[in-house]
Amino acid sequence: MSRIVVALGGNALGSNAREQLATVKKTARRLVDLVAMGHEIIISHGNGPQVGMIYKAMSNTSNPDDAFPFAECGAMSQGYIGYHLQQAMQAEFEKRKMRRKVATIVSQVEVDKKDPAFSNPTKPIGTFYTKKEALALARSGAGTYKEDAGRGYRRVVPSPKPIKICELSTIEKMVEEKNIVITCGGGGIPVIKTKHGYQGVDAVIDKDRTSALLARELNADILLILTTVEKASINYNKPNEEKLGNISISQAKMYIENKEFAEGSMLPKIEACLYFVEHSKGKKAIITSLAKAKFAIEGKTGTAIEGGK
Repeated sequence: MSRIVVALGGNALGSNAREQLATVKKTARRLVDLVAMGHEIIISHGNGPQVGMIYKAMSNTSNPDDAFPFAECGAMSQGYIGYHLQQAMQAEFEKRKMRRKVATIVSQVEVDKKDPAFSNPTKPIGTFYTKKEALALARSGAGTYKEDAGRGYRRVVPSPKPIKICELSTIEKMVEEKNIVITCGGGGIPVIKTKHGYQGVDAVIDKDRTSALLARELNADILLILTTVEKASINYNKPNEEKLGNISISQAKMYIENKEFAEGSMLPKIEACLYFVEHSKGKKAIITSLAKAKFAIEGKTGTAIEGGK
């Protein structure tokens, strides 16, 4: 049996509440497959579309001062995504006559207020706008806007590195009691430490980075990052594209140096894998699709990086 932190990509959730409720049923089957194999799983997930949708709905105002705080939007996304996932998983467990319990922990993740990411917002969230609309919003004080892959302009927020999972001891206790825990959704609610306690900030932490930290802190055997592709590739979308199977730490670093992985896509996943395996002796990180998760754990597919190699 392995302890596995599973980081779900947005494709496993859906882009709105109704679509998500249907999509997570299939996601739940794949996750319960891992439990049925005898593994212990802890689940994290993205929240990009969801947190943007919540922010837009809660901040429908012409006055930027009335905009809903972004940290609270992240907390709301953790709650409703967790609710859908735990409901779908519990139904799947009952269908298979497996006696397991699933719970969501709304989690805060500490970041450094001096992180350089705060002076260079890069993480796109929410609605697409035309250039004219984005300029008008920026002039009104409603955030920073950048073009997103030629699809239009979106608000961008800082993406600082996670340094501490605040609810870690609670997560550990629930895992030890054999509960399936859903936590650190969307990378966690970003908070900074002040003399009065923690304070939420307008930012989005990369969920794969936080998942790697969670896997390290829980002494997981495997970090499993699920995305839209079965394997990572070099020379992506070119005639000489090569899908990667088992690669070494040094190979992964070489590919990063050669800029083989897209910044907003595969790069943070590879970097998260490297963080985990370099800080966890003999442990493994795998990138694959949701549909191939079971086979990747069995070593039959996926891109895998192993500690010490």
